[in-house]
Amino acid sequence: MRFLRRNSADSPDADPVEDDAVTVGDAGPKGHTPGKGRPTPKRREAEGRKRGPVAPPPKTTREAIRRARGSKEERKELNAQRREQRAEQRRRMADGDDRYLMPRDRGPVKAYVRDLVDSKRNLLGLFMPLAVLVFVSLLSTSLVVQQYATLVCLVMLIAMVVEAVLNGRRVVKRVRQKFPKETVTGFSIGWYAFVRATQLRKLRVPKPRVTPGTAV
Repeated sequence: MRFLRRNSADSPDADPVEDDAVTVGDAGPKGHTPGKGRPTPKRREAEGRKRGPVAPPPKTTREAIRRARGSKEERKELNAQRREQRAEQRRRMADGDDRYLMPRDRGPVKAYVRDLVDSKRNLLGLFMPLAVLVFVSLLSTSLVVQQYATLVCLVMLIAMVVEAVLNGRRVVKRVRQKFPKETVTGFSIGWYAFVRATQLRKLRVPKPRVTPGTAV
């Protein structure tokens, strides 16, 4: 549909002039979607628009140094935050928080096993010092020292093996009495108790909650 526009009232003699045609309701066939009139932007261009304009390169050396210092400060701050997070995780792990423990240490059954082991003084706690003694004796040039060290280590190892078997049976029995509804595997619980007992008391993670001699 076209509209005709007359001139101003100040010039009545002017002939009517047909203005540019304005099309109203000139739609295409039914079901046709008109084009946008511009190409669809690529994904990279769209992401670039979302992120905003890229900072121009530094014009002077001083500006480049200032930017480098700023990035270093940001990295230092980020590293400090990460160190604080790791320190907090280690502290929670040492305290026995299940959310921060390794899967092998989680659960009330494993906590009870740790309490049973920590409430006793075991020869297995000398396992690491004994290994150091064996290593030092091998470095000695004296045959007498090597013979006595080997004999002592052999006797200690036999005693540790016997103690480990007895301690494992005791722990498995107590765990099954404490948690009758839990599926307790004798070898798994016994090995966990053995590994816990071979560690030095100060190096055990989580830290012991009971002292030696405490009734558990």
